[in-house]
Amino acid sequence: MAVMVKECLELQLLEVEMLLSMFPKRGEITLAEDAVPSVQRYLRNAGGALPPQLEYCIAIDVGEAKVKVDLQVLLPHMYPQVAPQLFARSDVLHRQQQMQLNTRLASHISSLDSGDLCICEAVQWVKDNSLPYLENSKISLECASKEERVKEMLHRMWIYSHHIYRQELRKKIFDCAKKLNLTGFCLTGKPGVICVEGLRENCEEFWRVIRYPNWKHISCKHVENIEREGSIDNLHLFHGFEDLQFQAHGDYGLRNDYHMDLGQFLEFLKQHQSGHIFQILFSVEGKLSDK
Repeated sequence: MAVMVKECLELQLLEVEMLLSMFPKRGEITLAEDAVPSVQRYLRNAGGALPPQLEYCIAIDVGEAKVKVDLQVLLPHMYPQVAPQLFARSDVLHRQQQMQLNTRLASHISSLDSGDLCICEAVQWVKDNSLPYLENSKISLECASKEERVKEMLHRMWIYSHHIYRQELRKKIFDCAKKLNLTGFCLTGKPGVICVEGLRENCEEFWRVIRYPNWKHISCKHVENIEREGSIDNLHLFHGFEDLQFQAHGDYGLRNDYHMDLGQFLEFLKQHQSGHIFQILFSVEGKLSDK
């Protein structure tokens, strides 16, 4: 089994090298800084713990207008013996169009020979097949612009985790929120709390990305949807994506005792018209101490 995994990881690195030569410009391929080195270290010392799964994003220009379609790639350790996880998205596609595009992409990839590298094939397929969806999206937007008022919805998710410590996890959270144009915050420590607000499809994509593949102690505790006619910009409770770190209780040297000051967190929530969320997150009624 270890030999099989080693062979698969070697093929994955070869494919990444080929993709980097195909997309040499800055920003065309987004790859975590330690992703390739961690696989290389494992290959030099096979037998230890498996490295994180290779995960990257390829920005693909589609059509003469060069509309961007992002192909997000997550490779199981046994790829190409098992299928990769692929997800194509674009800011100009509606959720239904995006779903249809990804259903067809998955069907095409499943039709290929098992055991063959297929990310280059997936890139070409997205280039050749995304345009009809993009054109339909443009027509939909033009029709919507002719209406007097268009209803928009703000989606807000409240996510609870037993703890949030690791630097690479925090980086993933902030990078993903920024990429998806989400506002909110991440409370680091124990417990960990994340709030994201923005378009529904972007919030759901954030939730899909951060919890995969194996974040065990995490749950979405509450979801809010606020619909109105016109712009939803002034419905945001947060102006950016904040990094919250309050005073901690306990021994700093013992990670398990690194409890955040929830009184300060409650005060923060009340300042942002969200005091009611405290009870939803922690199943207790929040009370501020007298000053």
